[in-house]
Amino acid sequence: MKLSPELTKLERDTYKQIRGNWRDKPKGPKVLSRAEIIEKLNREGMLPAITFIFSRKACDAAVKQCLQSGIRLTNEKDREIIRAIVARNIGNLAQEDLVVLGYYEWFEGLERGIASHHAGLLPAFKTTVEELFQRGLVKAIFATETLALGINMPARTVVLEKLSKWNGEGHVAISAGEYTQLTGRAGRRGIDIEGNAVILWNNDLDSNSVGGLASTRTYPLKSSFKPTYNMSVNLISQFGSEKARSSLESSLAQFQADKAVVGLAKQIRKNEKARDELFVESACHLGDFVDYSQMRADIKKLEVISKRDRRRRVDAEEEIASIRKRLKNHPSHACPDRENHARFSERAQRLQREIDGLSERINSRTNVIAKRFDRIKIILDDLGYIKKGEISEAGRMLAKIYGETDLLISESIREGVFEQLSAVDLVTVISCFVYESRSEESSKVPRGDVGVALGKISKIYGKIYNLENEHNLEPMRAPDFGFCWPAQRWASGHSLTSVLKDDDLTVGDFVRNMKQIVDLLRQLRGAIKELEPLIDSALLKIDRGVVVYAGAAV
Repeated sequence: MKLSPELTKLERDTYKQIRGNWRDKPKGPKVLSRAEIIEKLNREGMLPAITFIFSRKACDAAVKQCLQSGIRLTNEKDREIIRAIVARNIGNLAQEDLVVLGYYEWFEGLERGIASHHAGLLPAFKTTVEELFQRGLVKAIFATETLALGINMPARTVVLEKLSKWNGEGHVAISAGEYTQLTGRAGRRGIDIEGNAVILWNNDLDSNSVGGLASTRTYPLKSSFKPTYNMSVNLISQFGSEKARSSLESSLAQFQADKAVVGLAKQIRKNEKARDELFVESACHLGDFVDYSQMRADIKKLEVISKRDRRRRVDAEEEIASIRKRLKNHPSHACPDRENHARFSERAQRLQREIDGLSERINSRTNVIAKRFDRIKIILDDLGYIKKGEISEAGRMLAKIYGETDLLISESIREGVFEQLSAVDLVTVISCFVYESRSEESSKVPRGDVGVALGKISKIYGKIYNLENEHNLEPMRAPDFGFCWPAQRWASGHSLTSVLKDDDLTVGDFVRNMKQIVDLLRQLRGAIKELEPLIDSALLKIDRGVVVYAGAAV
């Protein structure tokens, strides 16, 4: 992509200005507030716009800033339609929940044509925002990147505040594919002649890097597919082990792994050819120079050991002396071209080490999907889910349980973990299979029957972890007890305000986790017939209020 000469000159002049004022506070272009940016876009006729901010809190803060500035992007007719749509979508929510849901601030923003959109919002709020934006009634949205995935919300303009985001460990630059996914929202088919992508200026911004992101047109599609325990028993049940393994070998993930192997194999062949040529060059007419070169290499290794490890120094020095004696007696030691031979031989050995490393990488990638299936099958066989190549009764139960912790749930059922629990306690315990904390802080857990059940689950997880480690499988995620208290309070009939007041938990996260608990309980209902009455009671206790009226977009 060719950058505008005016942009390049402006950037260069700005950096000169900043460097020229290094003793004082750095000066550069005025940084506009979020409200000022929306007002400018409105004046330029560039709304509706989506501003991507990679933080939920920052999205909500941006809406507040706009409201405080007095921005209004709607007329009275727009507001009448907005009120009608909100009443239709949100009318079933309990009045006492509206404050904790942040309804009044949210509704004020909608009336002014401004909203946030992220996973922390109540799903019914998100779907309402989406509908209003699609109808042109909400004209400015502050959103996290999840809005760019699978939601039909094109805009005239997309604004990116930064070209980096937090990935859970640190701030990383967004990829060209992510840039295209985000800015691809700009331009409404049949309405706009062109879309606008706006990148906000900051001192660290490099226009060339932006041009590189915008001009990239090929994005590798990488499969994240891998067999699970549930998938494996279902495949074996339907096709048998051999056919199941064969079908996995034909997956996109295996194709991509094999494609990478082709490149590695090509490099090995190239290295082998160069190595063989070097070995020819290193050949000595007086004796086996490969043997002679190996002794020289052994001496170097032992010298390193002698310097680093005092305890092994005496033994190393004795071995060095012994090898040097053999070295002097070797026929090639008297060769006048000895050092030239040595250089060729060392380069050949270096290439051999590279070849060995590449071979290991090929071995780790060849049939990687099928190998994972084989290892899973061994564990399933050890635990009795497969007997004589056939799916057992336990295997048929596992086939009905879907999720990241499928085997842990199944083993907990077989160990009778849920049998003595009340309906409220069952909900509390079940939460550990679906919840995933956003922080690494350990959570306190309820005592009594719940504490005993969670202790049993932890032991079962330890058993599975050891099996997976023994068979070189990536361990499944551990049970997470961070949602036990909110789940218990909700199942006990507490109000939404009471459930959320002591937890750093958004309404959207709460509803999503409760919906996942509902889904898992329904799976268990089909898997454990004898616990159906208990599960039905648990479902009645939690499928209420905002959980019922959450809408489909969880």
